[in-house]
Amino acid sequence: MRRLLLALAAVVAASAPAAAAPQYEFLAAPQINLSLVYRLDKLTGDVIACQYAHNPGKTDIEPGSFGVTVCYRSGDGATKQEPSDYGLVATRHEQEGGVFRVDFRTGALSICYLYFQHEKQGDRDVITDQYVVCTPPNKGP
Repeated sequence: MRRLLLALAAVVAASAPAAAAPQYEFLAAPQINLSLVYRLDKLTGDVIACQYAHNPGKTDIEPGSFGVTVCYRSGDGATKQEPSDYGLVATRHEQEGGVFRVDFRTGALSICYLYFQHEKQGDRDVITDQYVVCTPPNKGP
């Protein structure tokens, strides 16, 4: 009976599905004074970014308040691409705020970064929107 149970357990373990690979990859921007992390959907290539921010209306973090996580949507070129095997690669340049989105199947690269949309309001230049953009994929020569 014990052998039968061990054999049954081995069959069940062998037929259990393998753990699925993670769908998302996360990578911090190389810029050393920027708390920005990119999130990539490894199947679709969709890229967003999130960063830490102080609580709105507060000049400093007070005891018991922790700030907020602000996330920025995908914009031009950063939205869903053809299904593939995507990854993120950072340069080693400490002042670079962007990252590369790489397609491991085709070898194509895009540079993705947080874009600040500006609008002139009177004599001031105001940021009206922020979102992640990526350059068109390029495989080079």
